[in-house]
Amino acid sequence: MTMTRPPSLRRRPLTVVSLLLLVMAVTLGPTPSSAAGTDWWNPVARPAPDSRIDVTGEPFKGTNAQGEVRGFVDAHNHLMANEAFGGRLICGKAFSELGVADALKDCPEHYPDGSLAVFDFITKGGDGRHDPNGWPTFKDWPAHDSLTHQQNYYAWVERAWRGGQRVLVNDLVTNGVICSVYFFKDRSCDEMTSIRLQAKLTYDMQAYIDKMYGGTGKGWFRIVTDSAQARQVVQQGKLAVVLGVETSEPFGCKQVLDISQCSRADIDRGLDELHALGVRSMFLCHKFDNALCGVRFDEGTLGTAINVGQFLSTGTFWKTEKCTGPQHDNPIGGAAAPAAEKELPAGVDVPSYAADAQCNTRGLTELGEYAVKGMMQRKMMLEIDHMSVKATGRVLDIFESQSYPGVISSHSWMDLNWTERVYRLGGFVAQYMHGSEGFVAEAGRTEALRDKYGVGYGYGTDMNGVGGWPAPRGANTSNPVRYPFRSADGGSVIERQTTGERTWDINTDGAAHYGLVPDWLEDIRTVGGQEVVDDLFRGAESYLDTWGASEHHAAGADLSTGASATASSSEWSLFTSYAPGRAVDDDTGTRWASDWSDDQWLRIDLGATHRVGRVTLDWERAYASSYRVELSTDGTDWKPVWSTTSGDGGLDTARFTGTPARYVRVLGLDRGTEWGYSLKEVGVHSD
Repeated sequence: MTMTRPPSLRRRPLTVVSLLLLVMAVTLGPTPSSAAGTDWWNPVARPAPDSRIDVTGEPFKGTNAQGEVRGFVDAHNHLMANEAFGGRLICGKAFSELGVADALKDCPEHYPDGSLAVFDFITKGGDGRHDPNGWPTFKDWPAHDSLTHQQNYYAWVERAWRGGQRVLVNDLVTNGVICSVYFFKDRSCDEMTSIRLQAKLTYDMQAYIDKMYGGTGKGWFRIVTDSAQARQVVQQGKLAVVLGVETSEPFGCKQVLDISQCSRADIDRGLDELHALGVRSMFLCHKFDNALCGVRFDEGTLGTAINVGQFLSTGTFWKTEKCTGPQHDNPIGGAAAPAAEKELPAGVDVPSYAADAQCNTRGLTELGEYAVKGMMQRKMMLEIDHMSVKATGRVLDIFESQSYPGVISSHSWMDLNWTERVYRLGGFVAQYMHGSEGFVAEAGRTEALRDKYGVGYGYGTDMNGVGGWPAPRGANTSNPVRYPFRSADGGSVIERQTTGERTWDINTDGAAHYGLVPDWLEDIRTVGGQEVVDDLFRGAESYLDTWGASEHHAAGADLSTGASATASSSEWSLFTSYAPGRAVDDDTGTRWASDWSDDQWLRIDLGATHRVGRVTLDWERAYASSYRVELSTDGTDWKPVWSTTSGDGGLDTARFTGTPARYVRVLGLDRGTEWGYSLKEVGVHSD
């Protein structure tokens, strides 16, 4: 979920026609399809009246010559966000048993002219006035810059599927603070309650579509809970729907005045519940710092408003520091947000921030590390967008130490310098649904990396995520999308999309709703050429590769656990032991610490000769800026296998060609601090 600030629009009131159509929808219900029983891709019955799809031809199914699934992947969408934030921020539903007129209608307070569309004028200025009518006129919404109206009506999702999309990640989303401060709501602000409801409604939408196609399991919308099931769905030509979670206080893990409000038991219960609901990917923090991790800041006026929300939620504003590497969080800036700032207590002001301090001081907390490892144990994929670079760096360190591939960047919110590190792990990257020119430019920047690692590409539409979507390039552009056009596989013909009395054209309307995803992809092909679309068409395969590798990951045995360890020296303390064995006791709460001088070593005896190809080193604050890893079969003759002169502490993973060894030695050459060398844990692995 990303928020931006597009310009305002004008709109007008509900008509008698729409009320009559609502009655018709309830009375008539589903009607038989002209193709019923002949084409698997057409329903036995469809609600009437309803939106048109405007795609003809059989959706492709099966695999390519290499046995790979084909199709596009939307790695970040919010089908049920209308149920979030108190239920009145996003207006309209993805489906309704009462029909399209009930699904695509505005929030009650937006009638008759949008005067009380508070979120509209908070996020984009103006007075928020608009025509609240959805069905059948759709004068003012959905639109690419309308942040408060439903964009994921089921028939529009169907059009995207028929246009070539084969994987959709439905992120269950909410934010308790936004809910609590927003003027209109019709339910509690508890985040987990909203997540449960959105999961249920996603399953209800699957049943709703199944009913059109003749019964359970027959529809094109299939919720999947493992990668093999997803592959089977895609091979059948249907849409595999993956459940994710994007929320600010998962499991109740908020912080107040830097004090955690959750425990390890809360995290275990929460992860178990989400897994049972079918959730297979999630964010650990979003918008506000929480008890698990610090966030990647928002910029400008919106950043100031969210910083106010951070204070209201946690009792503290964002805190920044100078970055220690090339990665950095978004600059906060000093833009005013009067509507939000007036919510602050008297005498409290948003702080100013130094221009050269763009990193969140908050990284991955101890509880956050516990949650990350809990997700790994449950074979879940972790979304790193919205995490501070400090938190992201630690997550990648942990995953690298275990060779765990389950890392996803789904909509351009991680630092771009991390891209190769994600690919090297086996993770997946998708880009936010930018305009075609910007999308093509960013795709070109990372094309060489995709070629190097043999991966496809994805997009994250973030629809219903109040982020803003591609504006029209204009009817007079030299290279417009020309209707009709064919889908990426060549098998379907795609016309302009019509719902009710409104027909949308990507050239003049931009990406107004989910049904225009195929049109946007054609715009990308027109602007950037077939090669970009080909990379995107390989996206489903690459996403499922990452998911499958996460499921099949097995943590290799740590050869060092309980092994005999010796050292050149050990720091003496009256109160605790810093003996060498503390670094191999499988307890990060203990550590080995050397004397306060350079040229110190820790030696581990594995007890027998093993193949050694990876050593992990979890440094305490006293780390080595320069050190090397050496191996020996006899404890006398040592072979250097890995070294660095740019150590920065944290969790390091040394990888090298597998070598027979009984003894492993870490030789510290230069200290990174005034203290000695201190290691919480050293792991030794065969792979």
